[in-house]
Amino acid sequence: MMGIGTLAKKVFGSPNDRKVKATRPIVEKINSLEPDFRALDDAGLKAKTTEFRERLAKGESLDSLLPEAFANAREAARRTLGLRPFDVQLMGGIFLHQGNIAEMKTGEGKTLMATLPVYLNALTGRGVHVVTVNDYLAKRDADWMSLVYHALGLTVGVVVPGMEESEKKVAYDSDITYATNNELGFDYLRDNMKSDLAQVLQRDHYFAIVDEVDSILIDEARTPLIISGPSQDRSELYIAIDKLIPELTTEHYDLDEKQRSTTLTEAGNEYVEVRLRQMGHLAHDTTLYDPESTNIVHHVNQALRAHVLFHRDKDYIVRNGEVMLIDEFTGRMMQGRRLSDGLHQAIEAKENVSIRPENVTLASVTFQNYFRLYDKLGGMTGTAATEADEFFEIYKLGVVEVPTNKPVIRKDNDDQVFRTAREKYEAIVVEIKRAHEAGQPILVGTTSIEKSEALSEMLKAAKVPHNVLNARYHEQEAGIVAEAGVAGAVTIATNMAGRGTDIQLGGNVDMRVVSELERAEKEGRQADPAAVRERIETEVAAEKARVLDAGGLYVLATERHESRRIDNQLRGRSGRQGDPGRTNFYLSLEDDLMRIFGSDRLDSMLSKLGMKEGEAIIHPWVNKALEKAQGKVEARNFEIRKNLLKYDDVMNDQRKAIFAQRREIMESQDLSEVTGDMRRQVVDDLVAEHVPARAYADQWDIDGLTTRGREIFGLDLPFREWADEEGVDDTDIRERTNEAVDRLMAEKEARYGEPTMRAVEKQVLLQTIDQNWREHLVTLEHLRSVVGFRGYAQRDPLNEYKSEGFQLFEGLLNRLRSEVTRLLAHVQVMTQDEQQAMIAEMQARAQAQAEAQATVQQGALAAAQASVQNRVPEMAGGAAAPTYAPGIDPADPGTWGASGRNDPCPCGSGKKYKHCHGRV
Repeated sequence: MMGIGTLAKKVFGSPNDRKVKATRPIVEKINSLEPDFRALDDAGLKAKTTEFRERLAKGESLDSLLPEAFANAREAARRTLGLRPFDVQLMGGIFLHQGNIAEMKTGEGKTLMATLPVYLNALTGRGVHVVTVNDYLAKRDADWMSLVYHALGLTVGVVVPGMEESEKKVAYDSDITYATNNELGFDYLRDNMKSDLAQVLQRDHYFAIVDEVDSILIDEARTPLIISGPSQDRSELYIAIDKLIPELTTEHYDLDEKQRSTTLTEAGNEYVEVRLRQMGHLAHDTTLYDPESTNIVHHVNQALRAHVLFHRDKDYIVRNGEVMLIDEFTGRMMQGRRLSDGLHQAIEAKENVSIRPENVTLASVTFQNYFRLYDKLGGMTGTAATEADEFFEIYKLGVVEVPTNKPVIRKDNDDQVFRTAREKYEAIVVEIKRAHEAGQPILVGTTSIEKSEALSEMLKAAKVPHNVLNARYHEQEAGIVAEAGVAGAVTIATNMAGRGTDIQLGGNVDMRVVSELERAEKEGRQADPAAVRERIETEVAAEKARVLDAGGLYVLATERHESRRIDNQLRGRSGRQGDPGRTNFYLSLEDDLMRIFGSDRLDSMLSKLGMKEGEAIIHPWVNKALEKAQGKVEARNFEIRKNLLKYDDVMNDQRKAIFAQRREIMESQDLSEVTGDMRRQVVDDLVAEHVPARAYADQWDIDGLTTRGREIFGLDLPFREWADEEGVDDTDIRERTNEAVDRLMAEKEARYGEPTMRAVEKQVLLQTIDQNWREHLVTLEHLRSVVGFRGYAQRDPLNEYKSEGFQLFEGLLNRLRSEVTRLLAHVQVMTQDEQQAMIAEMQARAQAQAEAQATVQQGALAAAQASVQNRVPEMAGGAAAPTYAPGIDPADPGTWGASGRNDPCPCGSGKKYKHCHGRV
């Protein structure tokens, strides 16, 4: 019987169908305009851009311009790239412009699709950011798509690590900027540490399109971006603690693989305490539970995590003496990323490489809060539907599934589950060999470098030629992926998210042409590019026919990832643009996901069924069970991210307030009113603290007021005399103090000049804000690490964090006022005359020192010459021959006596004694 929901869908269509349907009239309008735009010459396309901008300036909306702008961009793509966006790409472009995520299958042309909404939104002149997962894709996409944008009269920039600030500034000032999520986030933080508006790089957060949106906004959003500075070096302690951890056995700690956590047991605590006392790191009268042991306990916990939870060639690799983290979702090295809280240092100690000091946070932001800065956000990926709720809840992004250009005819087989990993891998090797011999290209997905290399060894033993693509060899990835569709090719890949290169059946013509021409150039041969391309196109077409006959690309996964999206990304490599293909997942009960999520019951059930060695269970129910397990993991990860965000939202409100204040200060030319208000507030607080309202004069703290007045303003004010006057109250004290402080600042301004004081006020404000904000971040970090324990007292940790965080922020603002006022009251600025006088004095002092030094050197030279003349009379031929005082034998050091360090050596070598026999 058909369910009500299913019946309603049949009648009304799903919400996704309705969204797709709504775009059809717009697509038809764009198509109807195509002949008009084809009739334009190249200059006409650029002229259209100018016309659109003028119409926008007159008040026309982007939505009304959309059909014409898309038609113009489509024509530019056709002329420059030879690619005409399909109707489904126009649909995807419309969804992106509306601030949605367009889910499009692999090979449907997401990179080209993005040019349409990018062009439309760039017409505003506010700048559009296209965000990619790595530098290679940022550069590649910018180079490739810039042909389209330049034909339309727009400027394109690309931001990658290691660029000069001036180059980045040009890139951000372009109409369209390609960059990675990391660079955008870090540049945002750096901009908010600058002290001059001219140095700020990012001009606006208007519209961003995020490629591989699930990878960036979900997978990478678990850890915030942090700009940090070095703290004290504790390398010796890390090394010492690291030597202790391998002594521990499984009875000394508990391991929770689901939560990725590990803690010492009671036995472990006792053992560690004894060993730390023996090593001299714990006093004999101290236990690990004492407050003073907090630091050592933290080091032990991090070392334990490094050994038990982090595995080489899975979570990180060691390259050139450096521990490089690996992104579990993309299998890539995360250049420059380090684990915080001393965990990275613990791994460095474990791997016996150089330990870099821990860092203190100078600025931080989560990806969630960075991307929520944009007025409008769009995203594209092959797999987003499974995380639609999270995208909407956190980013207010809808997910729309865009239909494929051609129907998908790929066969997705049910999972095959083996009892042991050995049986599974043996079956995999047999299957790979069979596909290879049949001429079918096969892409093998693994979950770690270690497993990809173990499988590679098995294939070598079976004499199956293959390529391995993982974090070790990611430099060659584009070439390996491009050739993965050749008949009989075997490619082993860790993860296929965000590779950005399509696997084309028969091979990639463009890449082959480039490599052929490069080879000819190296060998000094002349090659005709057109002839080379024609030959390669013929070869690839014949190769493609062979592959299609063999069944298209075969994707074989060796394990299920804990996220279904990663599995779907791998699956989506096959069956692009209506090509045939098939996918298969080979699993065993010893796989991490199966083992952690209750394979015991399944194992006993399979035993009862009497499964033989090498047999697999294949049933849709198994797929359903695995999907549920993956759903549980994804739900848990969502909770972790949501929790991180709730805490970061507290800091984010404060961050935005501080950054907005900094921006206002940098943009202002005159801050005297701001500093004046701060000064009066400080005086109010000071008087209120020491002279309570409606209190008698003998209850006033005059000594405290005098001391604090001297500390803050540098003034000895006659508070005692004022207090002895008849009828003086707290209001009079406040007014007189304000008058005295205002007079002091007016005198400074008269002496140094107004422009100088305005510049000083700006610098003092910015530096004080930065210093106090950094200290505030450290305090919030410490509060965040301990506030969880409030839960034991039946108090909500998040509410506690909010209220205490707010109190800390109020304290920060009070400190800012007080410190800015104190610094400005004490500041001494040199006038131009004083600067000149100081420079002249320094020059005179330097000259006097130089003359004195020259006199000493001349005296020493004369003495040395006299000494040499006494010892070395001239020989007949004009050369000097050594002569020695009576009783000195140059061959017998015992006769030399005490020689001066700078005297010639008595051995007759001609060198000074300190450089010869007197050398230490």
